[in-house]
Amino acid sequence: MNGTGRKPLGPLEHAVMQIIWDKGSVTGEDVRTALQPEDHKESTIRTILRRLEEKGYLEHTVEGRTFLYRALVNRHSVASRQVRGIMDRFCRGSIENLLVGMVDDQMITPEKLKELADRISQREVSEKETARRRKQRGLSP
Repeated sequence: MNGTGRKPLGPLEHAVMQIIWDKGSVTGEDVRTALQPEDHKESTIRTILRRLEEKGYLEHTVEGRTFLYRALVNRHSVASRQVRGIMDRFCRGSIENLLVGMVDDQMITPEKLKELADRISQREVSEKETARRRKQRGLSP
């Protein structure tokens, strides 16, 4: 399990989540149709959806006799947890080692890293300024 207590996604679960993230709210039939040309039985899709609910990735409501599913977590959260798993397994938990490897493999340029570092710095300054203003107004953080 990862730091949030959710078990990681398997390949088919990931494909189903991509559909749900793209569409927002789906039925089991919507998922089965979207997964074509792969031919999955209705029972397989129901099992995957139930497992995703058990893992805390989605929830359902009932309209009439139809289950409607929607994501409880956004794709960026899941992606960052997956990257954390990669860092832990291959880079001994070091973001620096991961980034150096990405630069070495030309997945990201040093210039792009600098740009990202600048954006992070700007965000930190902005957040500190917002917190300072809230404190001046007597608001909690």
